[in-house]
Amino acid sequence: MEGKIELRKSADISLQKQCFQAVRTHFTALGIEAVLDLPTPLLKDLLPHLTACQLDEIQPALNKRGLSTYSGWVEILRDLVGLSRALDFRTEAEAKHEVMLRLFTSVFYGLSSNYVLKNSTNLKSNSFLSSAAKSIHHFILIPCMHQALQALTTNQQPLLVLLEKHIRSVHVSHLLLTLRKPQAVLYVLHRLLDHGITTNLVVSIDSALDLAWLLHGRGSQYVNTELKKLFSFPHVLQSSPANSSLDVESTASGKSDNVIPCKRVKLYSESVEKEEDPSDVPNFTLDPQVLCHTFSPCDGPSAGACTFGQITHLEIRTCGPDSLKVLGFSLPTFFCLQSLSLHSKSIFRELDVLEFAGVLQQLSDSGCSSLAHLSIGLLPHVGLMKTLLNASPRLTSLCVEFQTAIWGPQFNLDRAGTAEPNTSDLPLEKLTVKIIQLQSDLHFLTSVLRRSPHLASLHIAGMRLPTGCSQSQLLSTLSESNHSLKVLTFEDIKLCDCLPDILKLLRGCMLEELSFNDCRLLEKCINPEKSLVELVAALKMPSLHSLSLAQNRLAKNVCVLAELFSGQSQSSLKQLDIRSNFIQPADLLEFAKRLMIHPPPHRLTLDLRKNPGDRDPETWNTALKRLQPSSFLLVEGWKSTDTMVDHISNM
Repeated sequence: MEGKIELRKSADISLQKQCFQAVRTHFTALGIEAVLDLPTPLLKDLLPHLTACQLDEIQPALNKRGLSTYSGWVEILRDLVGLSRALDFRTEAEAKHEVMLRLFTSVFYGLSSNYVLKNSTNLKSNSFLSSAAKSIHHFILIPCMHQALQALTTNQQPLLVLLEKHIRSVHVSHLLLTLRKPQAVLYVLHRLLDHGITTNLVVSIDSALDLAWLLHGRGSQYVNTELKKLFSFPHVLQSSPANSSLDVESTASGKSDNVIPCKRVKLYSESVEKEEDPSDVPNFTLDPQVLCHTFSPCDGPSAGACTFGQITHLEIRTCGPDSLKVLGFSLPTFFCLQSLSLHSKSIFRELDVLEFAGVLQQLSDSGCSSLAHLSIGLLPHVGLMKTLLNASPRLTSLCVEFQTAIWGPQFNLDRAGTAEPNTSDLPLEKLTVKIIQLQSDLHFLTSVLRRSPHLASLHIAGMRLPTGCSQSQLLSTLSESNHSLKVLTFEDIKLCDCLPDILKLLRGCMLEELSFNDCRLLEKCINPEKSLVELVAALKMPSLHSLSLAQNRLAKNVCVLAELFSGQSQSSLKQLDIRSNFIQPADLLEFAKRLMIHPPPHRLTLDLRKNPGDRDPETWNTALKRLQPSSFLLVEGWKSTDTMVDHISNM
């Protein structure tokens, strides 16, 4: 009898799937009203079968009815990026933006992907590009895809107007001024940066001249003399990428020649002789306003004089000496800059960092600085954090990443600081410190924490102390000095001997988000279950809505977490992350049974990824079914071959 019921269910599901596929295929013929008339449960089941265009069309009406299209966008993301990555986008807005950004970029530049090929009829049209342009706020500029960008200057001008209205962030991933025909690329950038609403700029190149062009007139009063010459002379930059930083030294020092460097003229002449007739060489300048008048109609956006936009958020992902040099001359007058992020693939030289701190000091001393957020890495030693804070004492957010060179001089941690300790309060509200080195001295961090009474968010990763030392001092400092903490993240830090200090900290603050990721919480505990019971009792604070205990080898002790929702003082958790804890199917089932007795007051987002569910799939699936009524589950397949990797990562 049971077998017949299962066969009937399977047949029903198969028929339903065929119907959903028919709706997807004939969506236009059916009409949106007919689809919306479906019963709500059936409509929810339909969403994962719809295309991106169909989801975008139906979303406004569904949202008005209080229904989310999240499941549909996640299903598309599974095709695009894989299940695990898709689940990292927790909201409808995040998932939709990621889908639309990926699809827009693929379709616009003609990049192939399985999803685009399968849905080419719906996607390869101007209507899709226009629809996607209204949904994205980030534009990836790929200069070598010249034809697509050239189209924005001709037959796709309406699309460029849409992008102006919606794009807030532009990512420049390749060299600009060494292109053979950069006019269209520079014009598109000009329209987005100067005519549009774009204020965020992401740069993944280390080119002094390119960075100077991007920053010119858009917030900083610094004028790169080499760039100014190229505004006046015909375009002659046809050299190799290595020459994109030509004359940085003379430019940075403010020296100016009245002639175009001979080396570039020679290179340019050679390339002309080999590639084309000299008479066909374009004669134009790099001045954005001249380019704008060249490409735009008389009554277009360039009618009259163009105004320069402002860059308020700048991120340089490949920040080498050339970029740092140009930035050093731009920064003292970059008054509109609110956020600056610099990351180098290699460790910054200490001298370069100290010079950069001096530039920050000039900006701060001007009294006109808007800089509130600074992110920088990789720094050679932790003492430089104090240097940066003293140079820019008005920062409200600081993210620093340190890595000690294996070879080279060893640094005195305090030598980069001031001669006398600075005890004045800092306005810091957010601090992130990531350390990749064998040992750290806690003093550099605790001294900053004591000066930061307004700190609301703290993220510390990778801190290693000398043998025999404990993180108790760090936790005690937080308990004494940082009562405003709302978000606290510890990552890859040994806290197994700090339970009393953790309990004291939790009882004295009102955290909203807490993460102990890979912190070896139960390692070496005489009674792990008892220790976890104590921790759970302290976690029942009414303010806490997000908790992560990923990579802590909870294993069978996961059952204790169900006690979060028992008793009179129930937890208000909405998100619980217990990834990579070697939770066996039987242990998850016991956790599910206890959670059924004491269900959470809110539907819980429960992250169970990277746990060995394949050890007993039947029991694992039974546990998942019992959890579903009270939880939104984030799960993925597990391979037993990953067991050793999981074990090593939690040692």
